[in-house]
Amino acid sequence: MKVLIVGNGGREHALGHFLKKDSRVKELAFAPGNAGTSFLGQNLPVSASDLPGILNWCKVERPDLVVIGPEAPLCAGIVDLLEGAGFAVFGPDQSAARLEGSKVFTKNLLLQAGIPTARSEKFYKAAEAHLYSQKQPYPQVIKADGLAAGKGVIIAETPSEAARAIYEIMTLKAFGQAGASVLIEEFLEGEEMSVHAVTDGKTYRLLPSAQDHKRVFDNDQGPNTGGMGAYAPSPLMTPAAEKIIREKIFAPLLRVFHSEKITYKGVLYAGLMMTADGPKVLEFNARFGDPETQVLLPLLKTPVLDILLAVVRGELDRLSVEFLPGAAMTVVLASEGYPAKPRTGDAIKGLEKTGGLVFHAGTKIENGKTVTSGGRVLAVTATGETLRGARDAAYALIPDIHFVGMHHRMDIGAKAFQKTS
Repeated sequence: MKVLIVGNGGREHALGHFLKKDSRVKELAFAPGNAGTSFLGQNLPVSASDLPGILNWCKVERPDLVVIGPEAPLCAGIVDLLEGAGFAVFGPDQSAARLEGSKVFTKNLLLQAGIPTARSEKFYKAAEAHLYSQKQPYPQVIKADGLAAGKGVIIAETPSEAARAIYEIMTLKAFGQAGASVLIEEFLEGEEMSVHAVTDGKTYRLLPSAQDHKRVFDNDQGPNTGGMGAYAPSPLMTPAAEKIIREKIFAPLLRVFHSEKITYKGVLYAGLMMTADGPKVLEFNARFGDPETQVLLPLLKTPVLDILLAVVRGELDRLSVEFLPGAAMTVVLASEGYPAKPRTGDAIKGLEKTGGLVFHAGTKIENGKTVTSGGRVLAVTATGETLRGARDAAYALIPDIHFVGMHHRMDIGAKAFQKTS
């Protein structure tokens, strides 16, 4: 098979890594890929947002499968475009991708389905948002409605922080047109958990639970990022919690999709808060998480290609998705200044010494050397019989790697250690 993976992050490198291990995959291409993916297949001079360029390449090269990594091309309609030209594509179409493209759309869908979520109000004018915000208890959550690369959520502890957040999102357009409207939500107390499912629109299969670490610094300090590390599975996913998540979140969501005539094929990625009242939905994403993908794929016993094809062909009911025992952890190595103004262009040294799974994200080849090209540069990943074993193995990979200004969190998985060994 010939497979095209759209995207250039750690998620796409991880997908490529595990597809490359499958003997059925004879050719891999990435649009545009990164330094790591260049060792797995062909990196194309086509960005993930260049939909006509991707379509033109597909018409010439005729891939058997196209896998869409990031949310932006999904929301721009890349699946509609490629499927309309006769190509098999893993990912939801533009209508279904609104689940991530608009937080207001998703909130309305959750309420319609009776899915537990935070109370919220939406606003299209900054002055009205400000007046409402100042009357609500704190902390509160201010969300840009549209796509913001995982960074459009601000937790305001005080009235002044809330006012600043609304001003930055709606007036200064810190996240571009994503801030044309905002949601102001109640703050949910609890611990977060990521739950991914794959669905062909009729059947869904849950993947291992995970926990992302959004804040840039240890102890969940500093601004939100795209994710500084993750582990799987989460000890929060007890049998009782899984039953609730299946019956009160995923099943009702598929029912409301059906009632709204939305055919959803791809990944349903639920960001949940495990509250004293049970799991509540913080958000839904329409693609694999990053860095969650880097810990989910190593735990799959079922080949990832089987899962992708079953979804695309509408045959997920015929596939039993099985997992390996143990745990996985990934730690993101970030550039100086991330997430605000990441430093780039620095040589990365020691990659040949690690001997472990190192997924590239913000990297490129320049003058024959691997250099930094983004905020999240690498994700060092390891598995183990226990979460602590996976943690020790992942952190053991880091000392061999160096680039100017490199920083990472030291507490990935720490919250889980009181629950598991």
